[in-house]
Amino acid sequence: MDHAATARRLYELISAGDVDAFGDLLADDFVEHEVTPGLAPTKDGVKSFFRMQLTAFPDLRMSVEDVVADGSKVVARVRYTGTQRGAFMTMPATDKSVDVQLIDIFRFDDDGRVGEHWGVIDLMAMMQQLGFVPAGPAA
Repeated sequence: MDHAATARRLYELISAGDVDAFGDLLADDFVEHEVTPGLAPTKDGVKSFFRMQLTAFPDLRMSVEDVVADGSKVVARVRYTGTQRGAFMTMPATDKSVDVQLIDIFRFDDDGRVGEHWGVIDLMAMMQQLGFVPAGPAA
């Protein structure tokens, strides 16, 4: 199984707005380790998360910049871009664009589906780009 190709496909499906097809690549007993308050750390919780993301950022694109695969684990460095046209968490739409980096780690099960996910996104940069947190002085 080509887990790196499956990881790339996950991002393609989110960028295309196809949350259901994205969910088909997750195991039924999927566990999300990147906790989002108010959402279950499950397959359904992650699908809800991406539906919310796509409502807030309807032009969301997740572009894979690097993928490293080793056995059942895949690590991806991804560029997350989009324009906030809807509410994001409790924050109103700003019509501002974001361009931030994220790192994801996936563990695949024996059936080739994602069984677990860990992730980190540069939320500070996102909040600064949206104007919710003041940007620091130029370096």
